[in-house]
Amino acid sequence: MEKYLVSQKPSIENVRPLRRSHWKRSSVELNGRFEPNYRHQMMDLLMRSYSEVGVFPHLYQVDGSPCQTHTNRLVSEANGDGYLPWRKQGITAVDFDSKGIYLVSVTKSGCLTVHDFEALYCQIPELTCLREDESKHLMHLSLNRQLDAVRWNPLNQDEVVCASIKSNELLIFDVGYISSDPVEVLRTRLTTPVHGSSIPKGLTDVAFTSNDTRILASDTFGAINVWDRRVNVLPCLEFESASCFTLNRIQLNADNQIIYGAGKDGFVYVWDIRGGRASATFQSHKEIRHQPVTSVKLATLLEKIGSLKAQADIVPKEIHSIDINPSCPYQLAFHIVDGWSGVLDINNFQVTHIHCPPPFWLNDTYVHPDLSYTAKPAWLSTCSIYVAESSSGSGINLLDFYPSANSPSHVDYEEDMQEISRRNNQSNQNRFISLSEGAISCAAHPLYNAIVVGTKKTSLLVISQRQESCRSED
Repeated sequence: MEKYLVSQKPSIENVRPLRRSHWKRSSVELNGRFEPNYRHQMMDLLMRSYSEVGVFPHLYQVDGSPCQTHTNRLVSEANGDGYLPWRKQGITAVDFDSKGIYLVSVTKSGCLTVHDFEALYCQIPELTCLREDESKHLMHLSLNRQLDAVRWNPLNQDEVVCASIKSNELLIFDVGYISSDPVEVLRTRLTTPVHGSSIPKGLTDVAFTSNDTRILASDTFGAINVWDRRVNVLPCLEFESASCFTLNRIQLNADNQIIYGAGKDGFVYVWDIRGGRASATFQSHKEIRHQPVTSVKLATLLEKIGSLKAQADIVPKEIHSIDINPSCPYQLAFHIVDGWSGVLDINNFQVTHIHCPPPFWLNDTYVHPDLSYTAKPAWLSTCSIYVAESSSGSGINLLDFYPSANSPSHVDYEEDMQEISRRNNQSNQNRFISLSEGAISCAAHPLYNAIVVGTKKTSLLVISQRQESCRSED
């Protein structure tokens, strides 16, 4: 057989190496873990798969009559946009419990609602506006007071805590039984202004320590109040900032040792409760005031980004929210009143990521933003994607804040990296998801990253992978 074969000497000029695309799954299957670059590439596929899959307006009744939130929505729709329709409505905060079983939300009109998330999610057969089924929610209370923050108690998942910027009270409810009366009420001490009249502090955000019974709440006078529920209904400790401006958001690090606060004055404050006088204060039951160990002016940090400073005038602006990345604890995300979002590296206090959307007045459908709301973005739990409301339209931004220079939002990201990513078939970029209503607050499921958005028209929007039927058309 060999005599019929004609051998040909290989030509050096024509020899080219055979290029084969690298099988990305092989390293995962061999090593049993996801490499960082592979995980980052999969983030883009995840972001592409999201869309709005369900709309649930707040259409509840109390004793046969529409609740206050429902009534305010009807009045707003009847008067049209010229009536400032969202002043008395909107879902101001949403939160999942630690296992993602229950979802709690509060409205500006004073309604507290608890849903079984699976029961809510299973009502989404197709993309339609669905009327809420009152048999599907576990609790609906109309408290007749504005509510601005809500949190689950991590040590007791039957308890939720509500706060309002118009009240100095923290209301603690037990979802195990339905009652319009809270099981406990915690109060701040009154503050006395120059004219001598006592004015209560409004409360803006709530946080829990995960290892004891302490509850923290930021207020409208630039302080953080700390309660020990075993001792008193009044604060046992108070952390003061350097100003009297409102603290919009607070965050505890994973070790419950550092407290971060975002101020209306554009500062990020840091309190360290480890060691020395700070540790002694938590063991005292008297009111003790503690100053921050440091504070940083966000505008000053943004000015250090040369490419950003060359394109925009950077001035101090209100910080709506700060959030610690659950998958990267040294990343502290921030969201500013004009829609800018970014990441502050808390190890060196430098801005590593920034996303600056175009000003809202450049949008063809320009609507002046309603500054009566404080936006509440959220991180996805298992990847470095930050979900923030868009200032240029009804929608949310999925921002790639992966802790690497390969992230398109990284301050060191260059066109050369973009070209390399294109050659490697990587197309990571930020995504905008259009929504049927304007967003205020966001929450991400702690296990499979479904997103729930509270809107200005008091609806719950579910953003997730679109459901596909397994049944054939026959």
